[in-house]
Amino acid sequence: MSEVSEKVASILIDKLGIAESEINPDANLVKDLGIDSLDYAEIVMDFEQTFDIRIPDDDAEKLATIGAAVKYIEDKLKEKK
Repeated sequence: MSEVSEKVASILIDKLGIAESEINPDANLVKDLGIDSLDYAEIVMDFEQTFDIRIPDDDAEKLATIGAAVKYIEDKLKEKK
């Protein structure tokens, strides 16, 4: 597991109180983990703070699965270098 995916998993576990076993790249944040729009907004803000990146609203809508979120964040971090 990459550093980014570990941090994403940690944020989701802390924020949602889900079990680590529920974390997998294909898990849909809304359908599988049952988060609502407020949770979603808070998680996106946590991603921005944790990784020191900006996630525009249009892009935030694309972060449907845990894997998609990890890939997006990794790509954003590469852009910063």
